[in-house]
Amino acid sequence: MPAVARVTSRAQLGLNAPLVHVEVHLGSGLPSFSIVGLAATAVKESKERVRAALLNSHFEFPAGRITVNLAPADVPKEGGRFDLPIALGVLLASEQLKLPQDASGDGNGLARCEFYGELALSGELKPVKGLLLAAAQAACDGHQLIVPAANAAEASIAHRSGVRAAGHLLEVCQHVKGEKPLPGASSSSAHTVVSDDTCAPLDLLDIRGQLQAKRALTIAAAGSHSLLMVGPPGSGKSMLAQRLPGLLPQLSGAEALEVATIASASTTGFDERTFGRRPFRAPHHTSSTHAIVGGGPHAAPGEISLAHRGVLFLDELPEFDRRTLEALREPLETGVVAVSRVAMKAEYPARFQLVVAMNPCPCGYRGDASERCECTPGKIAQYRARVSGPLLDRIDLRITVPALRHDELMHDLPSGDSTAQSAVRVQAARELALARSGQLNARVPARELRHVCRLEPAAERLFWQSQARLGMSARSYHHMLRVARTIADLEVSEVIRAPHMAEALQLRRALDPV
Repeated sequence: MPAVARVTSRAQLGLNAPLVHVEVHLGSGLPSFSIVGLAATAVKESKERVRAALLNSHFEFPAGRITVNLAPADVPKEGGRFDLPIALGVLLASEQLKLPQDASGDGNGLARCEFYGELALSGELKPVKGLLLAAAQAACDGHQLIVPAANAAEASIAHRSGVRAAGHLLEVCQHVKGEKPLPGASSSSAHTVVSDDTCAPLDLLDIRGQLQAKRALTIAAAGSHSLLMVGPPGSGKSMLAQRLPGLLPQLSGAEALEVATIASASTTGFDERTFGRRPFRAPHHTSSTHAIVGGGPHAAPGEISLAHRGVLFLDELPEFDRRTLEALREPLETGVVAVSRVAMKAEYPARFQLVVAMNPCPCGYRGDASERCECTPGKIAQYRARVSGPLLDRIDLRITVPALRHDELMHDLPSGDSTAQSAVRVQAARELALARSGQLNARVPARELRHVCRLEPAAERLFWQSQARLGMSARSYHHMLRVARTIADLEVSEVIRAPHMAEALQLRRALDPV
């Protein structure tokens, strides 16, 4: 009987999947089953699942002292993913499962094969979370994966040719012995999702009127600018925000995989049906800071990271906790967020496009033609003060979305360009920006702005006059230049002209004085 059997798997720490060696030792003594190696409660409970699964699969459960070591010992282990490797280790150590004579570390051998899966009491394999990360790391190391059938599509996105799907412990044992190899998982689903016609983007033509808001949305998409919409209830703010992902270019393969791995590390896991789509996250205003920024006991990614390369929409902006809103300021500038906890620290990308909406006053009807707003200046000022000046200063575009007139609402003919038409212009403007500076306009560093944003004399005079009259901050100064550059790109203009600068100036004013 071998002293120790070793099976390979991986843990999950943020966006990393460190290798874990599941070592199983069978010794003499009173019957016991111990799991060591910084295992969480769910991992320690696996000994009961493994015991029942082995017995119900017609194996013998070894008598004596069983010790399972999850190495390295200083890496936290979570979830039920280690059930399958622990069960295989017990079978190998007790010689109920024997490797073929020619096992050399490849094919059916264990040296270059990783195992994942939670065991049902019957021996069936249940899906586990976070396998996309493990598959990506395994692909880099050239390892084969054995995963539950329900996880096969997810894992094959990152590891196209090295994933084997199993539905039961007995199937895995037959594969390891070389008697009946497991079928390879198909990666075709990863391609069909991207081109799925049933997931066509929402169309701008569905929105009646609001031509200025649609124009601002196109500018925001072209330059990856943040956007604030102020307007009464029912004016179309949420509908506009929901149509922004349809204006953005399709994710590249590497970008789609990056978005998918972040979702895989979240508490809800990754849905392979969403692979290739731009994220659109719209958390409720009662969400905690940890839910928005990231955190919790395992430093999980928050909404700002789940919206990476997509859109984060915060409706009813003043209703969010002020500390939560202030926590957005640094990720908006840097594009990353570091989540620190006592047990671990994780850094997640957070290059999201922020879209926020709010009412002009507590009742929402300030400036409405019905004149039903009765909010006092003090109440309005208190309501707006929930959103700090520094956060507003970081928002590039600020527009008013007025209530629709009756004739606009009842008008059957759509107005403006469709989402497909606007997306073509957005793509062309983005290509100009990338060819010029290698990045989108909203991300051009301040030191490069004067080189990237060349102004004609009339535009420069208008720019400095507006700075002197409005008293803008240095950040507003830079944001205004970036927006003007995007408007010029949409018009395919090499220099920023006075109309471009005037429109950029107009798009920085949304809140009228109280």
